[in-house]
Amino acid sequence: MTSQEIRSAFIQFFEQKQHQFVPSAPIVNKDDPTLMFINAGMNQFKDYFLGNKPAPYSRVANSQKCLRVSGKHNDLEEVGLDTYHHTMFEMLGNWSFGDYFKPEAIAWAWELLTEVYKLPKDRLYASVFGGDEQDGLGLDQEAYDYWKEIIDEDRILLGSKKDNFWEMGDTGPCGPCSEIHIDLRPQQEIDKKPGKELVNQDHPLVVEIWNLVFMQFNRQASGELHPLSAQHIDTGMGFERLAMAIQNKESNYDTDVFAPLIEQVSQRANVRYGDQEETDIAIRVIVDHIRAIAFTIADGQLPSNNKAGYVIRRILRRAVRYGYTFLGLKEPFLYQLVPTLSQQFADIFPELQRQQDFVGKVVQEEESSFLRTLEVGLRKLDQIKEEYQDEKEIPGAVAFELYDTFGFPFDLTALIARESGYSVDESGFKQEMEEQKSRSKAATSTDTGDWTVLLEEVETTFVGYDTLTSEAKIVKYRQVQEKKSSYYQLVLDKTPFYAEGGGQVGDTGALESANEQIFIFDTKKENNLIVHFTKKLPTNVETTFTCQVNSDKRKSTENNHSATHLLHAALRQVLGNHVQQRGSLVNDQLLRFDFSHFAKMTDEEIQQVEHLVNERVRENIHLEELRKIPIDEAKAMGAMALFGEKYGDEVRVIVFDQDYSVELCGGTHVPATGHLGFFKITSEGSVAAGIRRIEAITGRAAETYVREQDELLSTIKETLKSPRDLQKAVQALVEEKNQLQRQIDALQQEKASGIQQELASKTQTINDTSVIIEKVALPQADMLKQLSFNLKNQVDNLVMVIAANIQGKPQISVVIDEKLTKTHDLHAGQLVKQLAKHIKGGGGGQPFFATAGGKDVTGLEKVLEEADVLIKNTLGT
Repeated sequence: MTSQEIRSAFIQFFEQKQHQFVPSAPIVNKDDPTLMFINAGMNQFKDYFLGNKPAPYSRVANSQKCLRVSGKHNDLEEVGLDTYHHTMFEMLGNWSFGDYFKPEAIAWAWELLTEVYKLPKDRLYASVFGGDEQDGLGLDQEAYDYWKEIIDEDRILLGSKKDNFWEMGDTGPCGPCSEIHIDLRPQQEIDKKPGKELVNQDHPLVVEIWNLVFMQFNRQASGELHPLSAQHIDTGMGFERLAMAIQNKESNYDTDVFAPLIEQVSQRANVRYGDQEETDIAIRVIVDHIRAIAFTIADGQLPSNNKAGYVIRRILRRAVRYGYTFLGLKEPFLYQLVPTLSQQFADIFPELQRQQDFVGKVVQEEESSFLRTLEVGLRKLDQIKEEYQDEKEIPGAVAFELYDTFGFPFDLTALIARESGYSVDESGFKQEMEEQKSRSKAATSTDTGDWTVLLEEVETTFVGYDTLTSEAKIVKYRQVQEKKSSYYQLVLDKTPFYAEGGGQVGDTGALESANEQIFIFDTKKENNLIVHFTKKLPTNVETTFTCQVNSDKRKSTENNHSATHLLHAALRQVLGNHVQQRGSLVNDQLLRFDFSHFAKMTDEEIQQVEHLVNERVRENIHLEELRKIPIDEAKAMGAMALFGEKYGDEVRVIVFDQDYSVELCGGTHVPATGHLGFFKITSEGSVAAGIRRIEAITGRAAETYVREQDELLSTIKETLKSPRDLQKAVQALVEEKNQLQRQIDALQQEKASGIQQELASKTQTINDTSVIIEKVALPQADMLKQLSFNLKNQVDNLVMVIAANIQGKPQISVVIDEKLTKTHDLHAGQLVKQLAKHIKGGGGGQPFFATAGGKDVTGLEKVLEEADVLIKNTLGT
């Protein structure tokens, strides 16, 4: 069976068992603060397990894109080194929400594996949770007995909590599980050692292929296990490992899931996969990582310097590094794999094919950027090796700086060091890394308490589309303790407060009872719960409250949100249909809109977009809001859906003129476009490869902006004596300034030339070496560097230290003739570091030239004194 046939067989099998097929959720998790990426098939169904939301189907099957590169589930460092770990992988799964339980899950798993996929029964093993004393749980006897009806008891293994109790995180739904393992070794090896002795021993050919999780508990923040209100089934089968087993391969990478990519990389690098372990590892890293990179970008997460974006950038750089070091790929190459990948997954994950060009360009830009950084980093590493040539060991702190500044993983630094006979202090590097993690954790650490439930099984109703006030009761609450503060989170049975989402900020306002007023400073969504944030817990949590949203803030926010829809449509008209929203921020002050486009917008294009939006504002188009529309019907209307968003079977559609703007959106909007008053773009620029950002304002903020610009223009006219032609007057002023600057530069150059000759005349000769140790005053820092090189070219066999006062800031320049760096114990970089302590600064550089800056200009005299002693001692006088 091909991989496509394997996947189709799985879906069809469970559809025949009355399961509803559900498309994969986006790989980037946006509605759960405990999780950065989807790392298991059950993530998108977490609300159903927690009881926050009723499941639309009692039985579900799907193939979910997963990523395990952060937190508890982190496989990144194993990828490539073995043949079965992956960053991005496909998880086949079937679920029951309060419907069937252990007997059906076990029986159907066995039926699919042995009767549909025809896997040999005598090579399969099942593990069962053996119990855990700390949690007060015993052997899962029920699962054991069901397995005993199917296979021999010697093929049923008892597993520990680590292997057979599944938990998504520190808190949340969990339960015992049964794993199904397969032994793919040659028969002669099996005859020597039975497979049950190798289960969960990291043997590459004795692997887990399916995990049947029996969701029975909810793990509290306190660590306690509470039974769920209904029992559920959650299974996960690694698609890549299943393909390996069915296709009778010895590695996931030998299957047709990876073969096309491996072939492409092998041809590009002119190597053959399977010939050499070093290049094999590099190829596996690349073909694995490009999947994670491409699908994550397609789902809306761009590489960046923080959070989920940094994880993707790190994965990309790891792939580039392996290609650069082991395959000799010095030019961007990852982006060339995107078309192959999108074609492979067009049927099951079509979002990549729809965005193939965009994803490819983003990857190419990221590759190009890192390759430039890589070159700079390698030169920096050469300097470091020269600096520590006596010790032959690079300190851990220095290796960490390479990692932190240039994106050099430790193993890359160690590899290059070993090639030159150096070692790297690994323990020192790990210490620096732990200290950084501790600082990061301390800055963001929170302690979330357990929910106190007041009303059981009550679902929140949002009424904020129709009203800004309502009566409500508290369903549950909890306290959150941060490093320097604490606050409370409240869930209400009915609320007009809009929870942050779709770029729109959460509402603020108040809860009022007969005796007190509680200020709501934010509203967010967590696992489909609308959570209200307050500094104070109400005295009486069981009373009825009146909810009041801050109406001024909401209305200004609605202006800006509706403006983003009009802006999006205008951009597509002016720039083309390739424009897609890539992120947004909408609050009461401004709107920020990120969109896909690969060129800076011209002034004319910006003016066109502004004109189109303001035309729609003047037309006063009335909002057409369609609620609970079937998703297929909404798409047939031409509604714009955002990549990376997960939509349900029914959606909300916002229409401002059927022929202009139709979008899927859950945010709040103005009743008519005339409420915006006026729309003004304040900036346009780049935020990432292929991503542009517009910031704009509406209403009073736009009116204020225009008035301030008008006042500024009047002030400039007045300053320039109100000329008739303001532009000509400003140009004349700029030209006059440039002419004066040229005169200043000439005078400064003349002064520098004089200083150069004066210093040359003060040259001392010591043992055939020319020595200059002097203090000078210069107007610009770059003049010091030019002066140093001019003297180096003018004076032979030169050793020079210049202590410079540059407009009250101390700087040091050290020059040593290249021949002297080899014949004498002289190194400009080391010398300047020693001298810089006198000016409370630091610096460094090459053996023949180095500079340092500092804070204490009074220390320059001591710099000269010590330089004189050190140089004369070295020269033997």
